[in-house]
Amino acid sequence: MSEDPQPALLAGGNPQIPKGHGEAPVQAYIAAMPGWKADVGRRIDAIVSRTVPEVRKAVKWNSPLYGLDGKTWFLSFHCFDRYVKVAFFRGAALEPVPPEPSKTPSTRYLHVREGEALDEAQFADWVRQASRLPGEKM
Repeated sequence: MSEDPQPALLAGGNPQIPKGHGEAPVQAYIAAMPGWKADVGRRIDAIVSRTVPEVRKAVKWNSPLYGLDGKTWFLSFHCFDRYVKVAFFRGAALEPVPPEPSKTPSTRYLHVREGEALDEAQFADWVRQASRLPGEKM
């Protein structure tokens, strides 16, 4: 029996995962994240799943998406060379506002870098707040 080949890694080590809805494509993305980034992906996914038990998941544009109705999304993440970028699509409405700005006024980012501790309590609070806001259609 041959093993499934690993997904290709795009720029920044971002896994190239086929578009799909549900747990399986998100877990395939996380499993393919290189090095320390896979641990970050597992932690993000676990916090979102624990904080919003009814969350719906998908992978589009080589990024996991999290929402409530399977059509609109409140959070996504993506691998870059030096960090994992977490996007809160309505992040400008969160308290406190996540630290990184976006070209889109309503979106804010959190960059998780190697060796930096993720403030899990703050992250869970952002996830809780974000899940109560209108999602972004994608």
